[in-house]
Amino acid sequence: MGFQTKLIIISLAVSFVISMLVIPILKKLKVGQLERTEGPQSHLKKQGTPTMGGIIIIITILLVGIYAFLKLYLSGNELEKQSIVNLIPLIISSIGFGVIGLIDDLKKLIGKNTEGLKPAYKMLGLLIVSVAFCLYITQFIQIGTDTYIPFFKTYITLPIWLYVPFAVIVMLATTNAVNLTDGIDGLSTSVTTIIFTTLTVIGFMTGVKEITIFGSILIGTCLGFLIFNLHPAKIMMGDTGSLLIGGAIASMALYLKMPLLLIIVALVPVIETLSVMIQVRHFKKTGKRIFKMTPIHHHFELCGWNENKIVSVFSLITLLCCVIGIASI
Repeated sequence: MGFQTKLIIISLAVSFVISMLVIPILKKLKVGQLERTEGPQSHLKKQGTPTMGGIIIIITILLVGIYAFLKLYLSGNELEKQSIVNLIPLIISSIGFGVIGLIDDLKKLIGKNTEGLKPAYKMLGLLIVSVAFCLYITQFIQIGTDTYIPFFKTYITLPIWLYVPFAVIVMLATTNAVNLTDGIDGLSTSVTTIIFTTLTVIGFMTGVKEITIFGSILIGTCLGFLIFNLHPAKIMMGDTGSLLIGGAIASMALYLKMPLLLIIVALVPVIETLSVMIQVRHFKKTGKRIFKMTPIHHHFELCGWNENKIVSVFSLITLLCCVIGIASI
């Protein structure tokens, strides 16, 4: 517990310092946010705010991850060594998603448009990382295909041919859901920090040390980044950050054998995704909209809620869902 607390503090400090260094560099390079003209008009004033802040998260995870690796691997304790070795695929998969987001962000900035990477190429990249991670944890780490059923407090064992596609879908769905949640200052960072904290607590409850280490690094990293990401944001995380964070959440849930728990603890990203799907389907069918704008956080914006209120309410909902999620174990 003491080491994990230290990791949170170190990650927060490193993230804060790197943010202080990177933000001026991004400003100098004119790596500014591109706002959609069809989005809320209030967001047009954000045009030019440094984006691609996910690189701060990537750098922090790498630096603190290396520190944690050396600290535990050189401890001489075999259990500590195994835990830290198993941490590597969690870090690599998360950064893999972040790299795909980075390519997407660069395409947007270079092309001076909001389209970015072609959806097919983007999905292919996410698919490759997801399949690689799922095969690694089942074939090399051999954590098994047991999947926890919340509230029933039991596991079901899926055949490998069913588990891998299921796990890949979980990873793809989570990354895209978090990506959709990243629409206003501090929303995605706040919501996902609460989710990371919950998964880390579950790691403590179930004795999965690599999850407690990885989660602690992510909690501190996100808190440090959040200082600059709250409204009015000095930096946006971009797809670099949102895809990385989404991938990290999915990776942790799968490693804990609790992907179904995401339906509860990640309810806000789930609702954000459903709002888009419902809106598109209803509009195609009737030519009318159910929401003023999607994802649903934009609907509340157009209803008169300010960004801080949306972040506060959505974070409180996430906190409540996470308490329910922990109670379901």
